[in-house]
Amino acid sequence: MSFCYSVLLPLGLLFSLGTAGSSSAPSDKKAGPVYRDLAYVAGGHERQKLDLYLPAEGENFPLIVYIHGGAFLAGSKEQGVPLEYVRDGYAVASINYRLSQHAKFPAQVEDCKAAVRWLRCHAGDYRIDPNHIAAWGPSAGGYLAAMLGVTGDTKEFDKGEHLEFSSAVQAVVDYFGPTDFLQMDTHRLPDGMVHNSPDSPESRLIGGPIQENKDRVLKANPITYVSQNDPPFLIIHGDQDPLVPHHQSILLDEALRKAGVPVIFYTVKGGRHGNFRDPNVPRLTREFLEKNLKGKSAASDKPK
Repeated sequence: MSFCYSVLLPLGLLFSLGTAGSSSAPSDKKAGPVYRDLAYVAGGHERQKLDLYLPAEGENFPLIVYIHGGAFLAGSKEQGVPLEYVRDGYAVASINYRLSQHAKFPAQVEDCKAAVRWLRCHAGDYRIDPNHIAAWGPSAGGYLAAMLGVTGDTKEFDKGEHLEFSSAVQAVVDYFGPTDFLQMDTHRLPDGMVHNSPDSPESRLIGGPIQENKDRVLKANPITYVSQNDPPFLIIHGDQDPLVPHHQSILLDEALRKAGVPVIFYTVKGGRHGNFRDPNVPRLTREFLEKNLKGKSAASDKPK
């Protein structure tokens, strides 16, 4: 049995790649306490910490676990946090995780799952509803959110403390995350990143050139773990993304649908790697989270 306790430590700053919302703290009276640098692994790495934002009033808040982007080698929990959701009664936990220069796959997935277990362990302390948790992230964070979604029914990546608590999530918002690394270059744009190179973000993540380590890449592919037990997914991707080919999300969408998992896949026409101006993106995201975390039916799951 593990014990749940809170640790507050100084805040550090890094930059991130790919954003989802405003990172400025809500200024109205609906914004409540902010707990920074909570260590979700006792005595762990300096990156194994999260920031938690709570509404001012109420209890049993549905929780958004936000996972930053940054090509697995950069980024910070301070960047891109969708704090506007705090005003709407959601708790938002923004997490750091070990980057590829600190540890190779599957350390990043293990960290995200450890954070979810820690949050469930402390749900009563922070007025969080442990049964309504969504994972949301852009780019590398979208990949990790997807991995949380598809591995809720396996213990393969659950390591460390609080193992009596589940690391499963009830919804996934995946903004332009990669899936099958081996197919990225086949479908990249003419000006796109080369992923088969030994120093690509994906090669650095798994610890060697992806085309020479296909077994490791298969283990790192979210599609490997897709099953009918997975939670609903919202996938959003620009069709002109030069860093993560749009085809990566097509693959995940097809696998989820084949397994019978509820999925909404929205393509941003002309969209690059985030910073979308399409009003359907925030609308679909809000409707999806209200439906799957608050139980409110959206007017429509299709773009208007």
